[in-house]
Order: sequence, then C-alpha cells, then structure tokens
Amino acid sequence: MTQMPPPTPDLFGNTAPPGIAGLHYETEFLSVAEELDLIEHVRAMALQPALYKGYTARRKVLSFGGRFDYDDNVLRPAATLPCELHPLRSKVARWLQVQDDALVHALVAEYAPGTPLGWHRDVPDFETIAGVSLGGAAQLRLRPYPPTPASNRHALRLDAAPRSAYVMQGEARWAWQHCVMPTEVMRWSITFRTRRTLAPTGERVGIHVANLASDRRSS
Repeated sequence: MTQMPPPTPDLFGNTAPPGIAGLHYETEFLSVAEELDLIEHVRAMALQPALYKGYTARRKVLSFGGRFDYDDNVLRPAATLPCELHPLRSKVARWLQVQDDALVHALVAEYAPGTPLGWHRDVPDFETIAGVSLGGAAQLRLRPYPPTPASNRHALRLDAAPRSAYVMQGEARWAWQHCVMPTEVMRWSITFRTRRTLAPTGERVGIHVANLASDRRSS
C-alpha cells in the first residue's frame, strides 16, 4: 500500500498537538447528498444494542463481513456488505489506495444523544481502521496504550465533523487507544477494516468491559 500523506498541522483543530503517526483525517470526505443517502440506508437497517460480555451498550450496531463475539473472543460469520454501502466502500478504498475487497469488515453504529464509547483498541483480527461520520459531530480522544495513570493527561483530541473520515494504521492503530465522548445529537458511523496479516492468536482483545461502563445499560 502506498504511504498516505502526513497529517495536516490542524489535524486536531485549534489545539494542534503533535500528530500521531498513522492517524489521518479528512474533512468533507462525503458530499451532503452522499451523507443524506447513507443516513437513509442506515436508518432502514436493523441495528441492535452492542453486547460486551453480558453488558448491553447504548450504542446500536450492525456488522458485515464478521461479528466479534466478546464472550469467546472470536470472530463469527456475518452477512456480506449490502450493495447500498458498496459506493462508500469503494470511496474509502480509493482513499486508502487499496482494492475494494481489502476492506473485509464493516460496522455500522448509531449513537443516540448522550451515547459514549469507552476507551479501547479495536479487536486484533483487523489491521487498518477507517471511519466515516454521519449526521452529527463526534469528539474522539486518544491516549497511549497500554494505559497508565498518566495516560489521560496525555490524551489528544480529534473533532470528527459530519461527512469527515479518519484512518488509523500503524502506531495510531496499535500504540494508542481511543474513545468517543458522549454525543450531543444523533450520529452514525460506518467503519471499514482490513484483515490483519499477522495471526492474532494469543493477543488480548483491546476492548475491556471495565472501560465500557459508561456505555452500557442493564441487560
């Protein structure tokens, strides 16, 4: 894969802390028309509350190309990507300079107002992560992994605007955790992932129930 261009100086908005290697962000990745079309398709999907080892999250999700089972820490089969999302996958693939079929997994997520997502790294079965924001803005925070008592003091902020896209690979993917702060308005995200080339056997899943306490409700 061709190396992507480095982050722009204003990657993290006005605070402009040093960039994280492997983290790239693009505003207005989608047109308004593309965003509205995708929101219409997502609203028609049967999203369900995410489940994490007995906890039911407020975030609703639907996986394509694989569904991670957090009870057994294995990837289960899931439906193939619907044709309505093929144009978006192609656009993300062009941005990443990979073939469409390299994006083997997609996760559609709905964040109702007030919904957070706790600190985590994505599951080890996948490598590059590319997310697209729809509807509302999101504030992502990133901290070095593994976390330490000082990690939160070193957390960086990325404001993901509607219609924007970000990608995490390399250091940003494996050496940092990220979370999503509680949303102010209804928001959706569509996240694509490439298959990890190295076997993830024996690696702990980077998402922990304790870190998701704010993103759950009684099951």
